[in-house]
Amino acid sequence: MKIIRSKEFVANQAWGALDIANMNGITTRLHWTDSPYKWHTNDGEEVFVVLDGVVEMFYREHGQEASTILTAGDIFFASVGTEHVAHPKVASRILVVETEGSV
Repeated sequence: MKIIRSKEFVANQAWGALDIANMNGITTRLHWTDSPYKWHTNDGEEVFVVLDGVVEMFYREHGQEASTILTAGDIFFASVGTEHVAHPKVASRILVVETEGSV
């Protein structure tokens, strides 16, 4: 059993993570960041939940780039092949559920 107070978590570096669970190759990790990630496409699907903060999520669909603002409680689902990058507007905490070893 674990109880995690996400608002108390701060990593040593941007996108540092606290491993919460690995369920048959699907990982659940709590990330802290105050800097953008990099454009990437995951090997599998990804669920990205903003727990605290504000994140602008950029994504490409059918060759077109778009973005949306995500705030606490918002969820971004990246299906296989969805190229995306997260840009936090403030220090943010994000729960990410994805296949183990994804970018």
